[in-house]
Amino acid sequence: MADHDTPTTNTPLTESHPTESRPPSARTLGELRASGHVQRDVRDEIRNNLLNALRAGVDPWPGIVGFEATVIPQLERALLAGHDVVMLGERGQGKTRILRTMVGLLDEWTPVIAGSELGEHPYEPITPASIRKAADLLDGLPIEWRHRSERYSEKLATPDTSVADLVGDIDPMKVAEGRSLGDPETIHFGLIPRAHRGIIAINELPDLAERIQVSMLNVMEERDIQVRGYSLRLPLDVLVLASANPEDYTNRGRIITPLKDRFGAEIRTHYPLDLDDEVEVIEQEADLTATVPTFIIEILARFTRYVRDHPSVDQRSGVSARFSIAGAETVAAAALHRAALLGEDVPVARVVDLESVIEVLRGKIEFESGEQGRELEILEHLLRKSVADTVRAHLGGIDMAPLVTALESGDPVVTGDRVTAVELLGALPDPARTRPVVDALAERFEATIDGERASALELALEGLYLARRISKEADDAGQTVYG
Repeated sequence: MADHDTPTTNTPLTESHPTESRPPSARTLGELRASGHVQRDVRDEIRNNLLNALRAGVDPWPGIVGFEATVIPQLERALLAGHDVVMLGERGQGKTRILRTMVGLLDEWTPVIAGSELGEHPYEPITPASIRKAADLLDGLPIEWRHRSERYSEKLATPDTSVADLVGDIDPMKVAEGRSLGDPETIHFGLIPRAHRGIIAINELPDLAERIQVSMLNVMEERDIQVRGYSLRLPLDVLVLASANPEDYTNRGRIITPLKDRFGAEIRTHYPLDLDDEVEVIEQEADLTATVPTFIIEILARFTRYVRDHPSVDQRSGVSARFSIAGAETVAAAALHRAALLGEDVPVARVVDLESVIEVLRGKIEFESGEQGRELEILEHLLRKSVADTVRAHLGGIDMAPLVTALESGDPVVTGDRVTAVELLGALPDPARTRPVVDALAERFEATIDGERASALELALEGLYLARRISKEADDAGQTVYG
């Protein structure tokens, strides 16, 4: 990595390269020239920094999971080619996350003319005010250093977005100050010009009215802007990124053909292809307020994948990754709630907490019109399948016969959201026979505290019920009885 006092730093922003570094020391145009600084446009910055990262074996896409062999290679080729990019994919596939990660491919610090409205490079002023200032001050032109995090702009496209928002319009206050109406300095610049020498990302592009999309044509091809017929040509240096949902892309809204043609790359995203990737996304993104064992996360991941594939669910709408993330956070909250009420020191999620997920998450799914009234039934069935699959994946080789025999000959085991882990473990009949089973479960899941052991036991009990080796009933108090 370049020294902090050098004119540019080209190291991509990754977890191993923090951003808290000092900007270079040059403070005037003369000092900048003397330092040997070389100007590069945005596409060159991204291309060079991406190549440096790939050659060094550094991951340029921290936090992006499951796209290593599909989306990422396409995206890297598009950036190396210098293309503007539109990402197409259903909701919750990480499109915005990818767009925001691209800021890490910009130089860490870049010089701008101090006080310039568009953050112009000191070597290349483009607005009338900056051109005059550069001509008057010459090598004494003051400069500032802008961090790459300030060079990324994002706009959520909405039907009420205007040309003024994106490109610009006449500023009546500047006219009132005495400037003539034809003076280019009366223009208030929109988001795209203000992203000069940076990245502009437009989310849900098809939601922009078609006449607003037309205003972007010059930006995408000629790299300049037009405002109300002004004779103003600004050679903008900006990388345009966009995201769109394929359903909106073809039906509710559309990207007009001339604009679509100006994007150099159209890249399709997807949901995680592997279960391990699904689990990793949940663990990475969920803000958990309690301990959630990995097998609980796995149940939620399997549940999400079953919901996505079920014929009763509208596949065109998709099932967002936020579905499983919210599920994990809900399960953790249920464990924390129980711990607060019952005085448990360490809240640990259990299988019983999964019952709280369905009601919370049903609103995140679009069902086919013919399935009205069956939504809860479908989700409960898919959740049971997910638990059964997880039991088969993790409990093979553990002899459950002593636990079944103890339940047949002894008292039933009661659990629920008002039963502590200690109470659940203490309720097992015939401890001499059942303790080896609990110990084997604890060893399998590396459970070291009562909450984790109780969670593993509940998974085993639910698995035995789904295999029809024991019975299960729910009483009026919200408790679950295995026997």
